[in-house]
Amino acid sequence: MLNFDTYGAGEPPLMIVHGLYGSARNWGVISRRLSEDRKVIAVDQRNHGESPWYDAHTYHDMAQDLAQVIEAEMPDGAIVLGHSMGGKAAMVLALTRPELVKGLLVADIAPVTYTHSQIQFVEAMQALDLSQVTTRGDANRVMQETVPDDGVRAFLLQSLDVKARRWRLNLEVLAREMATVTGWPEAEMQGRTYAGPAVFISGANSDYFSPEGREAAKGHFPTAKFFKIPGAGHWLHAEKPREFEAAVKTWIDAQAFS
Repeated sequence: MLNFDTYGAGEPPLMIVHGLYGSARNWGVISRRLSEDRKVIAVDQRNHGESPWYDAHTYHDMAQDLAQVIEAEMPDGAIVLGHSMGGKAAMVLALTRPELVKGLLVADIAPVTYTHSQIQFVEAMQALDLSQVTTRGDANRVMQETVPDDGVRAFLLQSLDVKARRWRLNLEVLAREMATVTGWPEAEMQGRTYAGPAVFISGANSDYFSPEGREAAKGHFPTAKFFKIPGAGHWLHAEKPREFEAAVKTWIDAQAFS
């Protein structure tokens, strides 16, 4: 089963699902704040963090992983919040196991295939000679050439276990499955809808949520609401954490969850 961190208590519980190259620890601050009102479980997805490594990394697999945690830890179901890759996994879960999902929050992603790739970051991490790294600062300096953006580099380095000289990411599998990650299982999800409450929160400066993506979301999630956070990009929860947290809380509080 997936590794996860648990915060707080109360119903209905909330599951948080990180995106590509992320982990539960990236969501620690937001998880603690949201746990003031309810139980929060933040998971490490397969091939990330402290969760098991597998040869497959499909959205069907990821949704099954999430279902297993909910069945074990939140048997009456959970509100599910997913960002980017985690948002797609959460959508597939809602479309295939709706009885487990009391409500769905999707952060800056749509149920469509994207043409971009994140393979350059896998290559940058693989290029780092871990035998020469004794501190996170060492890794940061070396990776400045391959990952010039300070914020992105700092985010990636959160998955570096300096002491063990290893990445907490299954880079080989993530590279091989990149097209799957940026894609969407259209054939499997064809005709499927989720009738529960749903909201799509995107960054106003992000290009991940297009008009076509909105239409695709409405097709699968007919009750969906749509909100944008001003001044935020794709990493809206990191760029505007207070605003993101407020949007999540406001939406949850407005629902009549049983």
